[in-house]
Amino acid sequence: MRTQVAIIGAGPAGLVLAHLLSLRGIDSVVLERQTRAHIEARIRAGVLEQGTVALLEQCGLAERLMRERMVHDGLELLFDGVGHRIPLTELTGTPITIYGQHELVKDLVAARLTRGPLLFEVSRVEVDPVAPLVTFTHEGEHHELGCDFVAGCDGFHGVSRPSIPDGGLRVFEHDYPFAWLGILAQAPPSSEELIYGYHQRGFALHSMRSPMLTRLYLQVPPDEELGRWPDERIWEELRLRLARDHDNGDGWELADGPIVERSITGLRSFVADPMRYGHLFLAGDAAHIVPATGAKGLNLAVADVAVLAEAFEEFFHNGRRALLDSYSETCLRRVWRVQHFSWWMTSMLHRMPDADLFTEQLQLSQLRYVTSSHAAATSFAENYVGLPLKGV
Repeated sequence: MRTQVAIIGAGPAGLVLAHLLSLRGIDSVVLERQTRAHIEARIRAGVLEQGTVALLEQCGLAERLMRERMVHDGLELLFDGVGHRIPLTELTGTPITIYGQHELVKDLVAARLTRGPLLFEVSRVEVDPVAPLVTFTHEGEHHELGCDFVAGCDGFHGVSRPSIPDGGLRVFEHDYPFAWLGILAQAPPSSEELIYGYHQRGFALHSMRSPMLTRLYLQVPPDEELGRWPDERIWEELRLRLARDHDNGDGWELADGPIVERSITGLRSFVADPMRYGHLFLAGDAAHIVPATGAKGLNLAVADVAVLAEAFEEFFHNGRRALLDSYSETCLRRVWRVQHFSWWMTSMLHRMPDADLFTEQLQLSQLRYVTSSHAAATSFAENYVGLPLKGV
């Protein structure tokens, strides 16, 4: 087998890259270890920056997204029992879009299958970043896939990054001392916009995936056991942490419903530098992880492959390597901006296990400043709705 770009992983990064390359007349083969049903059912992110939506529109991948999405012009920061709205669109001219990642993956898979090879349930994948060469097993047969370049879009636990020899990367890591208990509930959203809640008992987040699916999160210890959280306890804790001071008269109530999915996920930051070794280019979670607080993972992955697709086009059509050589530096500027924003949001909104009263007052002071200063709110909004895909 032979192709120009071998793409490992059929998540948003790999599938968007494959489509961008196809539009540029560049051949690729996408390899995915899971089944189609599995990747189309994984509940992940749901907040899309306007830059991500614009790119999907430009390359013809947003028809269903534009019909079914929910557009939010603001979000709420809740603390001391009072909600404070940040008017994102008013401050930046840009809204955010709510559209489940699993729904986007369905769209991307359908588009890819009309344009080029996408192989599911591949196993024993090995990447030689120098040759370059990818070997794998599919439907019981061993294959060798020769290529000009490999795009490692297979996530943090994939095979691409580990194929880089020791010393080929510098790794930056930070583990946060808490995790998120996340649920997906068959219940209408209790608010028209996202709610980020700071509470003495820990952080809480009210989000949504559709008009009848609510996504909610609770801060829990990193070693928490899911079995300790029956439905009743989850809803009780969410009501406590998202409660309002009813003296303000907003009459807000949390709607509940059957919980159809639940999980506990630790929060961490990770960056691999450089995002390239030989003919292998890393993109998305294969190269970096951000805490989910800022809703940046999927958007950062799309930004990576937008840069990478342009670099491949310059090489294959014009023979120029400059954009390939600057790929890592270009992407990492945005990665570190997003890492800082995600760390800042996480630190401001979560209760630290060893926090003293001094730390608590610093957090509250920051929340009051963001919600009372036009300049601070604008800076928050600008980062939240998303900086340009390139040129940060």
